[in-house]
Amino acid sequence: MRKYETIFILQPELSEDDIKSVTAKAQDVISTYKGECFRMDDWGIRKLAYPIKKSARGRYYYLRFDGDSALIAELERRLRLDDKVLRYQSVNITDLPERAAAEKKVEAPEAVTEETAEETTAAEEAAE
Repeated sequence: MRKYETIFILQPELSEDDIKSVTAKAQDVISTYKGECFRMDDWGIRKLAYPIKKSARGRYYYLRFDGDSALIAELERRLRLDDKVLRYQSVNITDLPERAAAEKKVEAPEAVTEETAEETTAAEEAAE
């Protein structure tokens, strides 16, 4: 399975019930296609860079999940058909090096040996 991030923007004047229905649909698609949802964040209402459908503001949502290409196709299809969604974008983050490094376990630094200490001292002296 690949790792994905999706950010979608909803109309700012939606009620809580409407917002819950859109987020529930997104999570339902992920579970139906045997994906795993890790994170769903509400980033709040923010000003848009340019008006979309005569709206200058939008409610941003961040979704982080694992899945396959069929899941992405269905999720984007449902977001595209929903009138409450202004914009959406999905990104594959499986192979991003900074993400992989952040998800790896932090290992303890190696003990400094005499050889590495001598190499560091020699490099410092050469730099001067």
